Amino acid sequence: MGTRLHARVVSVSGSLPAGTSRGAGRTAGTAAPILQRMAHPTVAGHRLSGRAADLALTLLVSAFVIAWTLIVTRYESETTSRALGGWLLIVVGCGALYFRRRRPVAVAALTLLACAAYYPVSVYDGPLMVTFAIALYTVAAEGRFVAAVILAVVALIAVALGEFTQSSDTRQIDDTSLAMLSGWLISLVAIGRAQRTRSEYLHEAEQRALAAEREQEARAEQSAGEERLRIAHELHDVLGHSISLVNVQSSAALHRIGKKPDPALALASAEEALKAVKDTSKEALRELRATLGMLRRADEPAPTAPAAGLERLAALVERTRSTGIDVSTETVGSPYPLPPSLDLAAYRIVQESLTNVARHSGAGHARVTLTYADDALRVRVDDNGRGQGTGRTDGSGVRGMAERAKAFGGELTAHNTPEGFRVSARLPLNHDVRSGEDHP
Repeated sequence: MGTRLHARVVSVSGSLPAGTSRGAGRTAGTAAPILQRMAHPTVAGHRLSGRAADLALTLLVSAFVIAWTLIVTRYESETTSRALGGWLLIVVGCGALYFRRRRPVAVAALTLLACAAYYPVSVYDGPLMVTFAIALYTVAAEGRFVAAVILAVVALIAVALGEFTQSSDTRQIDDTSLAMLSGWLISLVAIGRAQRTRSEYLHEAEQRALAAEREQEARAEQSAGEERLRIAHELHDVLGHSISLVNVQSSAALHRIGKKPDPALALASAEEALKAVKDTSKEALRELRATLGMLRRADEPAPTAPAAGLERLAALVERTRSTGIDVSTETVGSPYPLPPSLDLAAYRIVQESLTNVARHSGAGHARVTLTYADDALRVRVDDNGRGQGTGRTDGSGVRGMAERAKAFGGELTAHNTPEGFRVSARLPLNHDVRSGEDHP
């Protein structure tokens, strides 16, 4: 069996007569790449996958083995029973390749047994050995490296035993050819192992790419959520402050008119209220345009209106005074340029605090204090209103102010005082904050 099995390996793979060392050498150098391409069939330049590839390979190998065997039958003859046995083994060996990736070790063992039974029985000596070669490569390519080595060793031992049990006169191959056979089997296992390593690397690279893509999408969603929250805070501060002042101003005007004063006084009161409403709504529209300008497309011009900041504190105080609340300001320390983001946060905290004073406190006086310290800007708004009722929780306005302060590593407190209510915020500064630039 060993002699004919190895002779068939050489003649099929190298297309040279059995027993030549040169033919075995060509087998080791060229057969493995050919078998690797056969194990991964392509159609119109596209590699098939899954059961379609297995079926295509099975049909291709079957056609090759059958065609070769039919050609040999023109020159050789054997009994009907031996011919039927040989054809049955061909069907078993070729058909088993369809299951090579689902049961790689079992298919390789079956093809090896089919070859071991076929060559001693059949006179035709067809190229059935190709089925074992492909199955052996598949075992290594599917990650069953130890099993592939064992199968290769078993096949080599079977051939060697068959040769060494022959006399020197009847041996068909020499020791060099036998060494070449071992190299051919080793090359099949090595190429299969390399294919497995490559597939694992590509799979790992694909998983890393998918993980990076998911992480990028998650970061984009998080950034979008943070941006939406920031814009929501801006809109809340702008619209909440302005609409609250408009509501207070118009309510005060209606209250005075409801007392049916002298027509001239009523007209003057209504005119004053409408002027305050006009100024407040105009300022609200300006800030609203500036806020919505952050949502402009990249090819749209930037808004020309200046961003809100403490330099507009005086206008904010005047608008609040128009509601009938006496607002005073105090600056402690020497003012210095602030980063735009921190300047905006301080302004919004004052704006929201004065809005709450006008809407909820019933206060007649409020005081805004800005303290420029070396390490932080402190903002405090006091009023003489009725304060926060017992059991009431902070509203969205106070939470929004606290989030602004927290974004800079600071803190904000809002609580009742003996005189009324106080909002106090601390916004830490970087060491080089006096440059007026934002720093991470």
